[in-house]
Amino acid sequence: MRVLLVDDHQLLLDGLRSLLTAHDVDVVGTARHGLECLAQARLLRPDVILMDVGIPVCDGLTATRLVKAELPEIKVIMLSAAADDQQLFEAVKSGAIGYLLKSMDADELMTALEDALNDVPPLAPSLAHRLLAEFSVPAGRGHAASASMADVPSTVGQSRPTGASPGGDHGLTDRQQDILGLLAKGLSYKEVAAQVWLTLRTVKYHVAEIMRKLHLSNRAQVLAYAGQRGLGLRPDADRPTWPRSPATSDEPT
Repeated sequence: MRVLLVDDHQLLLDGLRSLLTAHDVDVVGTARHGLECLAQARLLRPDVILMDVGIPVCDGLTATRLVKAELPEIKVIMLSAAADDQQLFEAVKSGAIGYLLKSMDADELMTALEDALNDVPPLAPSLAHRLLAEFSVPAGRGHAASASMADVPSTVGQSRPTGASPGGDHGLTDRQQDILGLLAKGLSYKEVAAQVWLTLRTVKYHVAEIMRKLHLSNRAQVLAYAGQRGLGLRPDADRPTWPRSPATSDEPT
């Protein structure tokens, strides 16, 4: 994995480089502001950019838009010291695949990088809950709801027959619906795996299948869909619809 680090604090850059190098991640370069990030991305073509939101000259959100417009194959993960709702929504709209807090631990960061490389959008659980809350607001009441929902494909959220189960019209299995409901409540992939007695790898597989079946491209859109369906608000959303016993039948082959 080739990673470009972008932050205006040298101490943080040095710490991240040391951490990632210790985990066999190839840190191909660093940048101190957005324009330098774009130049480095053109030159180095990293797999992932870890981008601080508050960099000078050209901020992280603007830099993300510039990078994604010219080099859409590069995955950008935003890093922030605080959970700012507006920055979160703008990051998603700018093309970032994930949004993480600098307070996370090393294991969480390594998992996030692996997820991004496998097209599973990494998002801090608390921020996933905020996205869901915003998407669940009736149209016109949320400050970002209408703009964010415009990014959801028109094939998602269409009306379904009365009595149909959420997601059923798109071919989601009962297990995938429950995983979607747990994600909508703000649980991390690891927490979902513990709830449904599956491995982390299998949960990620189901998330990828959910995104494929619903024609969604990122986790924010998944949460938007869940918000439309009220999945995170179901009284039984934390109780799977199958017996809680270790099972392997849903393991991907």
